[in-house]
Amino acid sequence: MKLKSDNIETTCLEADVYHRLLDLDRKHILELGCGNAVITRDIATGGPGRTITALDVDEVAHEKNLQITDLPNVTFGLGGAEDIPLPEESVDVVFMFKSLHHVPIELMDQSMREIQRVLRPNGSLYVSEPVYAGGFNDILRMFHDERLVREAAFDTLIKAIDVGLFALVEEVFFKTPMDFESFDDFETRVLNVTHTNHTLDAALYQRVKQRFETHLGQNGARFLIPIRVDVLQRSPR
Repeated sequence: MKLKSDNIETTCLEADVYHRLLDLDRKHILELGCGNAVITRDIATGGPGRTITALDVDEVAHEKNLQITDLPNVTFGLGGAEDIPLPEESVDVVFMFKSLHHVPIELMDQSMREIQRVLRPNGSLYVSEPVYAGGFNDILRMFHDERLVREAAFDTLIKAIDVGLFALVEEVFFKTPMDFESFDDFETRVLNVTHTNHTLDAALYQRVKQRFETHLGQNGARFLIPIRVDVLQRSPR
C-alpha cells in the first residue's frame, strides 16, 4: 500500500470504481459517513436486494436524511464508526467515502475493530480517501489542512492489516471531477458544511476567494480530485 501516487492516469466518477470492484446485489451494506446521501441513493437504487444502513455523526445532515421517503431499503441512523449500532457479523460490505480521516485520531483503531466486528467473515471494507495533492487541496489547506488526519487514516488501515483484522484486496488511484458554478457555490458546499466548523477571518476569506477564482472559467471551476481507494477483506475466523 502507498499513501499517494504521482502518476494517476484514470479519471472517472467514484461510482464507476465501487461498482466495478464490488458486487452489492442482495447484500446488507453499511455506509459510515453518508453525508447528504447522494452516494447512498446511487447504491440503494443500483441493483436488486440491497439493504443499507447509512450512518452519520452530523445531526444537521441526519435530520435532512430522515425526510427522505423514497428509499425504503435504507435506514438512516446517527452514529460514528467507533460505535456501530449493529450486531456482530450482520453486514456484507462497509463503505467509508472520505470519512475515515474525519474520525478522531484517537478513535480510528477502535473504528477498525468495530467494522471488523459487524462484518461477516470475508466481508468487504471499501475506504476512499482524498490524496493530499491537487488544486482543490491547495485551496482547502489554506483554512483546513488535513495532512495529519489523512496520514493517520492511512496508518490506521496499515495497522488493521498488520494485526490481522483485514487483508488488502486491491488499491486503486483515480481522479474524480468536482465542479462549482461559482465561488458562492464553493462557499455553500465547502466553507459552510455542517460537519466541520470553518472560521475564516476577512483577510483569509479574501485570499481563499482569490485563489479559487484563478480556477474559474466560462463554465465555472472544475477540479480533478486525486483519490485512493483501498478494498479490504475481513479475515475469516
